[in-house]
Amino acid sequence: MSDRQQAMPLRRLGQTDMKITPVGFGAWALGGGDWAAGWGSQDDEDSIAAIRHAVERQGVNWIDTAAVYGLGRSETVVGEALRRMPPDTRPFVFTKGGLIWDEADPRAFPKRVGQPDSIRREVEASLRRLGVERIDLYQMHWPAQDGTPIEDYWQALLDLKAEGKVRAVGLSNHDAAQLAAAEAVGHVDTLQPPFSAIERGAAESVLPWCEAHGTGVIVYSPMQAGLLTGSFTEMRAANLDDDDWRSRSDNFRGEKLRRNLALAEALKSIADRHRLPTPAVAIAWVLAWPAVTGAIVGARSPQQVDGWVGGARLTLSQSELDEIAAAIRETGAGQGPVQPAVAA
Repeated sequence: MSDRQQAMPLRRLGQTDMKITPVGFGAWALGGGDWAAGWGSQDDEDSIAAIRHAVERQGVNWIDTAAVYGLGRSETVVGEALRRMPPDTRPFVFTKGGLIWDEADPRAFPKRVGQPDSIRREVEASLRRLGVERIDLYQMHWPAQDGTPIEDYWQALLDLKAEGKVRAVGLSNHDAAQLAAAEAVGHVDTLQPPFSAIERGAAESVLPWCEAHGTGVIVYSPMQAGLLTGSFTEMRAANLDDDDWRSRSDNFRGEKLRRNLALAEALKSIADRHRLPTPAVAIAWVLAWPAVTGAIVGARSPQQVDGWVGGARLTLSQSELDEIAAAIRETGAGQGPVQPAVAA
């Protein structure tokens, strides 16, 4: 283990036995652009290089992916990256299921399916693509829309955990009422909600719920799909490829885009003081919330990893959190609480 890896702090993930780095490698974009929620074209060798750089050079010890990312492609790429690493250096692998796609129509949005037998088939397929004997964290990607009660699909995940197919189980994109319904069946190890200085809704109810129930939280899109990197521009937004889902998002158009970019400029001024890239401040902001265990951050190259990994070690001062809160109010970007409560 390198000195850099030893310097990366660790946080316990809820009540599990896993201690994870404050940032994890997000593999959504590695699925490419040939599906409904793709990020545009992506070279698999670049993806593998980015994963290995994050793990072997920067000390990141977990990867977040999903079966649906690229319709199996992201998991396959992650599996190949794992095979190229010595076994004792491999990171934790977190993945998600419950989204079933149509092989004949890859551009159609996948269906949200919660049937227990379907989930079992998905887990087996993910194990094969990843090339692992056990998945460290398996999460229901979205609430089911096929009529399956949450209690049924949550019990299916708990059963898979009891059987040793998965190490821990969690929910993604579920609200506080759904978390409570699942918790009544068995403990929810983790939640994965969207959370950034723009998308702050999770702080209203699900973060407090998780903190009260010992549920670990790994947030996704802390840089709001690139808007808070400090390098995004109106011109870039206007020229996004048609197979990039962001080209269809309101956050990347008109007044919302201008407000979001103004907030990114405010984060950049703080980053400049720390001599860090802007993404490090965006990540440090979400990590400042007590309920948040870690942040999932995407990268398509080793250089992109270097741009955000510093956020794992940056602690924002109270005055900086106040400054960001003021910038959120002034720009009118996003919605939700603007900063963590000050400890008494």
